[in-house]
Amino acid sequence: MKQTVRRPRQPELDTVRGVTLLSMIAYHAAWDLVYLHGVNWPWYRSFGAYLWQQSICWTFILLSGFCFHLGRHRVKRGLTVFGGGALVTAVTLVAMPEAPIVFGVLTLLGTAMLVTVPLDALFQRIPARAGLAGSFTLFLLLRGVNSGYLGFEGARLVTLPRALYSNLFTAFLGFPAADFVSSDYFSLLPWLFLFWTGYFLYRLRREVFCSLRLPVVTALGRHSLPVYLLHQPVIYGLLAGLEFAGVL
Repeated sequence: MKQTVRRPRQPELDTVRGVTLLSMIAYHAAWDLVYLHGVNWPWYRSFGAYLWQQSICWTFILLSGFCFHLGRHRVKRGLTVFGGGALVTAVTLVAMPEAPIVFGVLTLLGTAMLVTVPLDALFQRIPARAGLAGSFTLFLLLRGVNSGYLGFEGARLVTLPRALYSNLFTAFLGFPAADFVSSDYFSLLPWLFLFWTGYFLYRLRREVFCSLRLPVVTALGRHSLPVYLLHQPVIYGLLAGLEFAGVL
């Protein structure tokens, strides 16, 4: 019988994830201040803030693909993360029906894990550099698919047929209809290919990692799913308290 070898936990990955979690918490706190509490902060709608937001989601998705190789119970992990995404959707549909989270980042990551499980044996036959280059190229090519075109950040190569953008299922794939609303939207296309970029990046890693530990930050990264699920309610409560006290 083939034994499953447990790979040792790598604290530097938890540290990077923890730093990204702190950045995400700060970004979401700013979002709440601007959109829920009416704070006038023009910079938050600027290109600089967009780069901040993108740095967070790119890092999370790449890390998730990279760490796919490190877990033993991949299906269970995928279902857990997907379930976390479903919980976020359900709560926001009730608490924030005007701005729900439908197909958010947890839904994407859980789906990406589950899709990759049956493809893992095939992907192992693909040279790592070819897989990395192909995945990242497809991610860039499909970056504008949510907006109706092939291309990256406004560089339109091909306009896609509007018939593709028709319902909730097409929105899940990457083709949202005109009336689709989500305050945190990560469809399979293009983001699955960024996840796979991280997957192939793992196979090009150095065998010796630099052990980077920042005690509190590393601990946050080690428990990223509960931190993600709890951070927004905590922020809501803190900001509501500040508003009640007349600070906001």
